[in-house]
Amino acid sequence: MSDEDDDLILADLPDEELVPQMHDDLYDGLKEEIEEGVNILLERGWEPYRVLTEALVGGMTIVGRDFRDGILFVPEVLLAANAMKAGMAILKPLLAETGAKRVGKMVVGTVKGDIHDIGKNLVSMMMEGAGFEVVDLGINNSVEDYLEALEREKPEILGMSALLTTTMPYMKTVIDTLTEKGLRDDYIVLVGGAPLNEEFGKAIGADAYCRDAAVAVETAKEMMARRHNQLAAG
Repeated sequence: MSDEDDDLILADLPDEELVPQMHDDLYDGLKEEIEEGVNILLERGWEPYRVLTEALVGGMTIVGRDFRDGILFVPEVLLAANAMKAGMAILKPLLAETGAKRVGKMVVGTVKGDIHDIGKNLVSMMMEGAGFEVVDLGINNSVEDYLEALEREKPEILGMSALLTTTMPYMKTVIDTLTEKGLRDDYIVLVGGAPLNEEFGKAIGADAYCRDAAVAVETAKEMMARRHNQLAAG
């Protein structure tokens, strides 16, 4: 079957069949089909935010759940996340124009001395797939890098990653610096990485340790909801 036939089939599907098909395509990491599906829904008059939430976030929620449950693995999730990013690339400028509200904003980066980034990249992609705006600082970030990014980006969440036991303590250095400057309570601090555990997260003063990207998304959503409720109550 040619690509043209594939396009025709997607274009012929009614909305109530196209969206589940896009969930399947996302699950399978089919980038071009996701781009096509996004464009079809936009042409049919869907608001960009609706396309994001129902087609992309809806699909990535299924991916995240199966990743958490051990049905999908990192390579497959990366493919799905890349397909989602292709759809997001179409939606981002449109979302900016409409001023659509995002779930929240996160600054994330691997700590100083550590150049591992697969886990962090997965968190970034999954968070974007869940409707968060993500600013990825990359690897080897100093306290100053984090502070500058927090000041510049004004996120609700700071995410830090480490894959070496030797770089784990640097997370505490960042959190202690935030505390000294009176900024600690301004941010939800999430930490992750293979050598970490829940005890370590508590010991360094993080809000939560996230064992993988799916847990990071769930935790971020819960903590953002709690923060909104506190603000509303206050």
